[in-house]
Amino acid sequence: MSRHLEVREVLRRITASARSLLDAEYAALGVPDDHGGFAQFVVDGVSDAQWRTIGPLPRQHGVLAAMLREAAPQRLADVRRDPRFEGWPAAHPEMTDFLGVPIVDGDETIGAIFLANKRGPAGFTDHDEELARILAAHAALALTNARLYERSRELTLSGERARIAHELHDAVSQKLFSLRLTAQAATALLDRDPARARSELAEVSRLAAEAADELRAVVVELRPAALDEDGLLPTLASQVEVLNRAHSARVSFTADGVRALPAAHEEAVLRVAQEALHNALRHAQAASVAVELRGTAARGAVLRVVDDGCGFDPAAVRRAGRHLGLVSMRDRAAGVSGALTVESAPGKGTVVEMEVPGG
Repeated sequence: MSRHLEVREVLRRITASARSLLDAEYAALGVPDDHGGFAQFVVDGVSDAQWRTIGPLPRQHGVLAAMLREAAPQRLADVRRDPRFEGWPAAHPEMTDFLGVPIVDGDETIGAIFLANKRGPAGFTDHDEELARILAAHAALALTNARLYERSRELTLSGERARIAHELHDAVSQKLFSLRLTAQAATALLDRDPARARSELAEVSRLAAEAADELRAVVVELRPAALDEDGLLPTLASQVEVLNRAHSARVSFTADGVRALPAAHEEAVLRVAQEALHNALRHAQAASVAVELRGTAARGAVLRVVDDGCGFDPAAVRRAGRHLGLVSMRDRAAGVSGALTVESAPGKGTVVEMEVPGG
């Protein structure tokens, strides 16, 4: 259960494990919502066709409600004879013996496991109930971990959306604003000064090409190849290739002796490379940018992004309150116990170097 990070997959795994472990004909797992129903309800032992025929998800009533409210196991020889039983839909499979165990995180009941129709004549036993309790304890850890993972991913995506919005505002929207003003000027000059109008239209074409390049670069950063599927080297090589096609500058990538790194380290390297490329292509007017990645004897890696652009004075940038992403890059490096150095001077280009340890 703990190997899975998607909440839905964790719920399926718990439900299937419970049915197999306790040798039951049917198993289900419900996660309650705040409105008297279930936010999620997963079943095992019921076909998809049967499940569709049964109808809407159950409400929190009868025995199910008692389990969620009292946070105590419920073991019944025949659930239909319990005074709290309120029936079920016509297409619902017939169930007799029943075992339900809450999934508890601290003082909060975050779900419940339901089992029905023990295979064999004896019904559910004390031993079955103890097994179900142990399973529910593991399920609480796995489900909480999966929820935290999904929440973290949501925050990451939210941060990425904010970054993209910032990029679009700073780059593309300003280019489009200039494009509109220049087009208006060309329209006004068309009758009285055709030569000047042609010049303005040429500027419109140039600005449109720049806006397209800016937008293409933003989209590349928004949708990098999946590190988990492709790994760092193919992902970085792919991004460099696209940027090389999208910009007039020559962008190259070389790699040597790089071993696989922990996932967090690979993400940090990719994000620092993206930021350094962004600065070189967007702000430095570089004619060429070289991205280099090489392995170290300590099984780590060193990233170098070297451009021949206009360069800058790091001290002056700090005094002016501008960062060019330097703070973000240093935070990325520090977050994986790495180190970042930036060397630059006006007219001398820029070298961004980041070293990360191995796993």
